[in-house]
Amino acid sequence: MTKKYALEEKVTGEEIRHCRKRLGLSQEEFARFANVSKKTVERWEYSKTMITGPIVTLVAILREYPRIEEERKIPPRKTRLRLSYMFREELCTLMDVDEKNRDIEIVNYTGHLLKRAFGKIENPSYEQYEEFLKSRCFPPTRDKMKLVLREYDIPFYDPMLIIEKTQGRMAEDDFWIRIER
Repeated sequence: MTKKYALEEKVTGEEIRHCRKRLGLSQEEFARFANVSKKTVERWEYSKTMITGPIVTLVAILREYPRIEEERKIPPRKTRLRLSYMFREELCTLMDVDEKNRDIEIVNYTGHLLKRAFGKIENPSYEQYEEFLKSRCFPPTRDKMKLVLREYDIPFYDPMLIIEKTQGRMAEDDFWIRIER
Protein backbone atom coordinates (compact mmCIF):
# COMPACT_ATOMS: atom_id res chain seq x y z
CA MET A 1 0.00 0.00 0.00
CA THR A 2 1.41 3.41 -0.94
CA LYS A 3 1.38 6.21 1.59
CA LYS A 4 -0.96 9.09 0.83
CA TYR A 5 0.40 11.52 3.43
CA ALA A 6 3.92 12.57 4.33
CA LEU A 7 3.38 11.82 8.01
CA GLU A 8 5.16 9.57 10.43
CA GLU A 9 3.22 6.50 11.48
CA LYS A 10 4.68 6.28 14.98
CA VAL A 11 6.11 8.54 17.64
CA THR A 12 8.06 7.87 20.85
CA GLY A 13 6.99 8.85 24.33
CA GLU A 14 10.08 11.04 24.52
CA GLU A 15 8.95 12.95 21.40
CA ILE A 16 5.52 13.52 22.97
CA ARG A 17 7.11 14.73 26.23
CA HIS A 18 9.48 17.03 24.29
CA CYS A 19 6.55 18.46 22.28
CA ARG A 20 4.51 19.08 25.45
CA LYS A 21 7.42 20.76 27.25
CA ARG A 22 8.26 22.91 24.21
CA LEU A 23 4.69 24.24 24.39
CA GLY A 24 5.13 24.89 28.12
CA LEU A 25 2.17 22.69 29.05
CA SER A 26 1.68 20.43 32.03
CA GLN A 27 0.50 16.87 31.37
CA GLU A 28 -3.01 17.95 32.43
CA GLU A 29 -3.01 20.92 30.02
CA PHE A 30 -1.64 18.83 27.15
CA ALA A 31 -4.27 16.17 27.84
CA ARG A 32 -7.04 18.79 27.56
CA PHE A 33 -5.54 20.10 24.33
CA ALA A 34 -5.22 16.59 22.84
CA ASN A 35 -8.71 15.69 24.12
CA VAL A 36 -7.48 12.71 26.14
CA SER A 37 -7.03 11.92 29.83
CA LYS A 38 -3.96 12.86 31.85
CA LYS A 39 -3.36 9.15 32.39
CA THR A 40 -3.15 8.66 28.61
CA VAL A 41 -0.48 11.38 28.36
CA GLU A 42 1.43 9.78 31.24
CA ARG A 43 1.21 6.37 29.56
CA TRP A 44 2.44 7.79 26.25
CA GLU A 45 5.34 9.66 27.81
CA TYR A 46 6.63 6.68 29.79
CA SER A 47 6.03 4.11 27.08
CA LYS A 48 9.05 2.17 25.84
CA THR A 49 7.20 1.16 22.65
CA MET A 50 6.31 3.28 19.64
CA ILE A 51 2.95 5.04 19.85
CA THR A 52 0.46 5.13 16.98
CA GLY A 53 -2.83 6.88 16.37
CA PRO A 54 -4.00 10.49 16.06
CA ILE A 55 -1.36 11.72 18.54
CA VAL A 56 1.28 11.09 15.85
CA THR A 57 -0.41 13.61 13.53
CA LEU A 58 -0.96 16.08 16.38
CA VAL A 59 2.72 15.97 17.35
CA ALA A 60 3.71 16.53 13.69
CA ILE A 61 1.35 19.53 13.45
CA LEU A 62 2.59 20.99 16.74
CA ARG A 63 6.21 20.63 15.62
CA GLU A 64 5.44 22.61 12.46
CA TYR A 65 2.90 25.06 13.96
CA PRO A 66 3.52 25.39 17.72
CA ARG A 67 1.41 28.58 17.91
CA ILE A 68 -1.75 26.62 17.14
CA GLU A 69 -2.07 25.64 20.81
CA GLU A 70 -1.98 29.29 21.90
CA GLU A 71 -4.36 30.36 19.11
CA ARG A 72 -6.95 27.77 20.17
CA LYS A 73 -6.77 28.64 23.87
CA ILE A 74 -9.95 30.07 25.39
CA PRO A 75 -9.11 33.22 27.37
CA PRO A 76 -10.42 33.80 30.88
CA ARG A 77 -13.84 35.41 30.95
CA LYS A 78 -13.65 39.22 31.20
CA THR A 79 -17.33 39.98 31.71
CA ARG A 80 -20.40 38.56 33.41
CA LEU A 81 -21.86 37.50 30.05
CA ARG A 82 -20.09 35.21 27.58
CA LEU A 83 -21.63 33.91 24.38
CA SER A 84 -20.17 31.13 22.27
CA TYR A 85 -21.30 31.12 18.65
CA MET A 86 -21.22 27.51 17.54
CA PHE A 87 -21.46 25.60 14.28
CA ARG A 88 -22.58 22.15 15.37
CA GLU A 89 -19.97 21.46 18.08
CA GLU A 90 -17.30 23.79 16.67
CA LEU A 91 -16.64 27.01 18.56
CA CYS A 92 -16.52 29.73 15.90
CA THR A 93 -16.67 33.03 17.83
CA LEU A 94 -16.36 33.77 21.54
CA MET A 95 -17.97 36.99 22.78
CA ASP A 96 -17.44 38.67 26.14
CA VAL A 97 -20.23 41.20 26.53
CA ASP A 98 -20.38 44.07 29.02
CA GLU A 99 -24.06 45.04 28.85
CA LYS A 100 -23.76 47.87 31.37
CA ASN A 101 -20.99 49.68 29.44
CA ARG A 102 -22.29 48.50 26.05
CA ASP A 103 -18.98 46.91 25.08
CA ILE A 104 -18.07 43.65 23.36
CA GLU A 105 -14.81 41.78 22.77
CA ILE A 106 -14.60 38.77 20.46
CA VAL A 107 -12.19 35.99 19.57
CA ASN A 108 -12.67 34.12 16.31
CA TYR A 109 -11.62 30.48 16.20
CA THR A 110 -12.21 29.92 12.50
CA GLY A 111 -10.90 31.47 9.34
CA HIS A 112 -14.19 30.79 7.54
CA LEU A 113 -15.90 34.18 7.39
CA LEU A 114 -19.34 32.61 6.96
CA LYS A 115 -18.91 30.77 10.26
CA ARG A 116 -17.90 33.86 12.23
CA ALA A 117 -20.54 35.74 14.17
CA PHE A 118 -19.51 39.04 12.59
CA GLY A 119 -17.95 37.86 9.33
CA LYS A 120 -14.86 39.91 8.52
CA ILE A 121 -15.49 42.43 11.34
CA GLU A 122 -12.83 41.93 14.02
CA ASN A 123 -13.98 44.61 16.49
CA PRO A 124 -17.77 44.83 16.36
CA SER A 125 -19.64 47.67 17.99
CA TYR A 126 -22.32 47.03 20.56
CA GLU A 127 -24.90 47.97 17.94
CA GLN A 128 -23.51 45.30 15.60
CA TYR A 129 -23.75 42.83 18.47
CA GLU A 130 -27.42 43.75 18.96
CA GLU A 131 -28.03 43.25 15.23
CA PHE A 132 -26.32 39.86 15.43
CA LEU A 133 -28.66 38.82 18.26
CA LYS A 134 -31.67 39.89 16.21
CA SER A 135 -30.39 37.86 13.27
CA ARG A 136 -30.54 34.71 15.43
CA CYS A 137 -34.22 35.24 16.31
CA PHE A 138 -37.49 35.17 14.47
CA PRO A 139 -38.36 38.66 13.20
CA PRO A 140 -40.48 40.98 15.36
CA THR A 141 -42.94 41.24 12.45
CA ARG A 142 -43.61 37.50 12.44
CA ASP A 143 -47.23 36.51 11.98
CA LYS A 144 -48.83 35.58 15.32
CA MET A 145 -45.71 36.67 17.18
CA LYS A 146 -47.56 37.04 20.47
CA LEU A 147 -48.50 33.35 20.33
CA VAL A 148 -44.89 32.39 19.73
CA LEU A 149 -43.72 34.56 22.62
CA ARG A 150 -46.36 33.02 24.87
CA GLU A 151 -45.22 29.55 23.79
CA TYR A 152 -41.69 30.42 24.95
CA ASP A 153 -43.05 32.11 28.09
CA ILE A 154 -41.48 35.44 27.09
CA PRO A 155 -43.44 38.59 28.03
CA PHE A 156 -42.22 40.78 25.13
CA TYR A 157 -39.93 40.66 22.12
CA ASP A 158 -36.35 40.70 23.37
CA PRO A 159 -33.63 38.97 21.32
CA MET A 160 -31.58 37.91 24.37
CA LEU A 161 -34.64 36.36 26.07
CA ILE A 162 -35.49 34.54 22.85
CA ILE A 163 -31.92 33.25 22.47
CA GLU A 164 -31.92 32.07 26.07
CA LYS A 165 -34.96 29.93 25.20
CA THR A 166 -33.97 28.81 21.68
CA GLN A 167 -30.13 28.92 21.84
CA GLY A 168 -30.42 31.11 18.75
CA ARG A 169 -31.19 28.06 16.63
CA MET A 170 -32.80 28.86 13.32
CA ALA A 171 -34.63 26.50 11.02
CA GLU A 172 -32.44 24.78 8.47
CA ASP A 173 -29.01 25.72 9.90
CA ASP A 174 -26.49 24.26 12.33
CA PHE A 175 -25.50 27.44 14.14
CA TRP A 176 -26.44 28.07 17.77
CA ILE A 177 -25.39 30.12 20.79
CA ARG A 178 -24.25 28.94 24.22
CA ILE A 179 -24.74 31.51 26.97
CA GLU A 180 -22.67 31.68 30.16
CA ARG A 181 -23.63 34.08 32.93
